[in-house]
Amino acid sequence: MPDKRLLVCLIDDDESVRESLPDLLNEFGYPVRTFSSASEFLASEAPDQTRCLLLDIAMPGMNGIELQAELKRLDKRIPIIFISATQDEAVRARVIERGAAACLTKPFSDTALLEALRLVMTPH
Repeated sequence: MPDKRLLVCLIDDDESVRESLPDLLNEFGYPVRTFSSASEFLASEAPDQTRCLLLDIAMPGMNGIELQAELKRLDKRIPIIFISATQDEAVRARVIERGAAACLTKPFSDTALLEALRLVMTPH
């Protein structure tokens, strides 16, 4: 079982993102699990093992914002870093206001991702 203190779960409906980002996260030293949908994530044991969630906003079915609300309703306090192609500042502001740790715009730099992860993963 992956170490909950480090496990990053990536939820994105874009297969290319699910294939490329885990390699980068592993290089950073973080174990990662990937999911193609919010419902797939919720149906797994991962919500109880996840230290940080990398979450796309726009996905079919339950979108990232809806998953953020569902996790709050379930009292799952998982830090979320949204990754999104949207340039909509109102959406970005809303997810941050609702507790997201960061909202990175695709394509984002390795440095931006690492900085956001360090912010979330560092014990306070």
